[in-house]
Amino acid sequence: MKPRKVKKLDPRGPLGENAARIVQVRLDELRSFIPAALHEDCMVEQHDMRIAAKRLRYILEATEFCFGRSGPAARRRAKDLQGILGELHDCDVMLPRVEHHLAELRSADAGAVRERAGNAGDLDPALAARAPHRTAYRGLEVLAVYVEARRRLLFERFREFWEEQERAGTWDRLDRAAERTLEDARIRREAMERAERAARALADAEGAEREAAARARRAAEELRLARHNAGSNG
Repeated sequence: MKPRKVKKLDPRGPLGENAARIVQVRLDELRSFIPAALHEDCMVEQHDMRIAAKRLRYILEATEFCFGRSGPAARRRAKDLQGILGELHDCDVMLPRVEHHLAELRSADAGAVRERAGNAGDLDPALAARAPHRTAYRGLEVLAVYVEARRRLLFERFREFWEEQERAGTWDRLDRAAERTLEDARIRREAMERAERAARALADAEGAEREAAARARRAAEELRLARHNAGSNG
């Protein structure tokens, strides 16, 4: 799953502001898989949600101090969520492998039993009872039952965990903290811009004052010279 693009990042800007923008996008990305991921058979959404939880956790590991207590709390819960969904994904990977191995063994045994039947008009059931891999079936079938049952248990844990975090406001608090960080950065930026405009206005005023003083001096000098010349001519 490709990560969502984070807009308005400024490499020269404050860490907190950039971190807040990334966290908001990663948090929205995580929550976008709900409610689909809360359906047991939506394995793709659950897998993608695990990746989104990992990305949120990674950015918080580096920047959680920017968001007060909500940062470390969300980072821990993202790690827990990643762990649960990771185990769920392990089951999703394991079960098809077990079933595929069972199918291969059945196919191999069917070939072996057919070969033993030779030119018989029908198959003797006793031949199937002596299939080469007959003792492996039960163990693999029990393993498949275990993996499927464990997946159901893990899915219940995941759903309960998510609902608990929603009730606790874990993600809402992080989102509000990120929004406050962006708002504080906006206020500081506007204050700096006002200060810069005031400084430019002051500099312009001082420049105009100096220019006016210079013009006054030139005018006074011109007047003095005019009077001098008038006296000389008289």
